[in-house]
Amino acid sequence: MEHVRCVLDLPERRVCRVLEQHRSTQRKIPQGREDEARLSADIIELARQYRRYGYRRIAELLRQAGWLMNDKRVERMRGPEFAAKAVQEWIHGVRASTACIAPGRPWENGYIESFNPRMRDELLDGEIFYTLREARTVIESWRRHFNGVRPHSSIGYQAPAPETTVFLPPAWPAPLVGAAPPARLPPVQRPTLH
Repeated sequence: MEHVRCVLDLPERRVCRVLEQHRSTQRKIPQGREDEARLSADIIELARQYRRYGYRRIAELLRQAGWLMNDKRVERMRGPEFAAKAVQEWIHGVRASTACIAPGRPWENGYIESFNPRMRDELLDGEIFYTLREARTVIESWRRHFNGVRPHSSIGYQAPAPETTVFLPPAWPAPLVGAAPPARLPPVQRPTLH
């Protein structure tokens, strides 16, 4: 503000009134807390150890370690910022690029935001893949089930792309290994006319 006063030769009060700013905003330089860097390092370490913990659990662990703070401070410092940095580093490491949605338009990504947790919950959390081929086979089977059989609440509990012309056996769950073949009835003899 002193710079404005020197250039325009106007008093600070008048300049603040014109800009509709409180005078105190021009005098104190905002500074972060002294312990911000230490707390951030502790949050990052806990987030590495407990990847699936949300900010509330991380905050409780910090309190048990002696930190005096509320959940909101941890929320402000943790979920998306650290995850975004890790993702950006990985993308840079594999020399890839990102396709971003337009700012202020989160609905452009609504399908994926809904799909990802479903795939994680219904498929990936319950499987261990030993080979890439096994992963491709199981994921493709689940994809066929997701699109052709699984009821979706957003479309009246219908499958988005049901098979209508070709009968396919149910894609999911996969048949049990070593299961007995389905029982078959013997063919019925048709009566013959003499």
